[in-house]
Amino acid sequence: MRDRINAGIIGTGTRGTIWKEIVERHPAFSLVAVSDAHRPDIPRQETFSYYEDYRDLLKTGIDAVFVAPQNKYRARVVTEALARGIHVLCEVPPGRSVQDMRDVIAAEKKAGGTVLGFAFTYRFCDAVLRAKEMVHSGTCGKILWMKGVYGKSGGSGFESIWRSNREWAGGGVLLDQGIHMIDLFRFFAGEFKEVKSFVVTSFWNIPLEDNGFALLRTAHNQVAMIHASSAHWMNHFALEICLENSHITIRGDLSPQGDYGPREHLILCPRSSADGKNTPGIPEETVATFDTAPRYEREVDAFADSIHNNSMVHLGSSADALQAMKLVYRIYQGDAARGGARTRPNRGISPDSSPLRAGQTSWGIPRENRFD
Repeated sequence: MRDRINAGIIGTGTRGTIWKEIVERHPAFSLVAVSDAHRPDIPRQETFSYYEDYRDLLKTGIDAVFVAPQNKYRARVVTEALARGIHVLCEVPPGRSVQDMRDVIAAEKKAGGTVLGFAFTYRFCDAVLRAKEMVHSGTCGKILWMKGVYGKSGGSGFESIWRSNREWAGGGVLLDQGIHMIDLFRFFAGEFKEVKSFVVTSFWNIPLEDNGFALLRTAHNQVAMIHASSAHWMNHFALEICLENSHITIRGDLSPQGDYGPREHLILCPRSSADGKNTPGIPEETVATFDTAPRYEREVDAFADSIHNNSMVHLGSSADALQAMKLVYRIYQGDAARGGARTRPNRGISPDSSPLRAGQTSWGIPRENRFD
């Protein structure tokens, strides 16, 4: 491969635009092609070619592609890119179903040596990396429990965007945003064996969930609790990790839009000591703040390194994506097994307002996602 990686971008929404800006100035990449069928107004530049059909972009002989169209198309685009030997970094969620990821992994195996990564970007956050070091060191003891909240206010027009459409999105806020918190749970504690959940549509007039609540437990009796919401009214991102000797809180999200706070915080509280120096339940806090968010650049750096070194992706692999998708759908099914029908908002919505397609459950979960 040439020294610089000829790259394309498919999908120019929020993530695709972020990647475009990074790739254009990245020393390892040359942006040569962009595709977005839903953005005919995208600014044309002489530095790259524009294609309305992503398949035409894949035929240009590019080395790598950043994939960020709607959920409906992600698995299809990734499998077609891999079949052409093109390295891929894909937005999360990686598709609409567990079967999507199984299809992608099958294509990855056939491609043999082609780099495939998924954008679990929070793994590259300063606060998360610092917390990971603390947990890994063992000085804080083992993890006892975790609690994660990822909430947003849907806002004007939320009911009409593609993320609120079952056909395009596959799932609601649990799949769209909750999957990132679930990935962080796995990043810190490993796999979860037991799931109890409530997944409901509380407010928005959409055929997908706007709130997901779940309790997850590992084989080592570590419990994690998640709340993903698009009816939170105050945008909020927070992860608490309680260990034998310390309590770690990650709060805030330096998103490009700046709508989750101007800073990220990492707060460390030691367990009250036996010598009585700390008042029980009111320990001294050590607070680190982060005003910049180079996580997207780190993500692209890691992708470039994997391509140049012909190495596997270690942060955000296809195995990570598959396990995260499985856990999301176990949460969906954990509620369905205890009642079946979706809880609808009491806002005059007809029970027949969201007809189901053949082969779907009341949550729009294809039967292919069911587990034994």
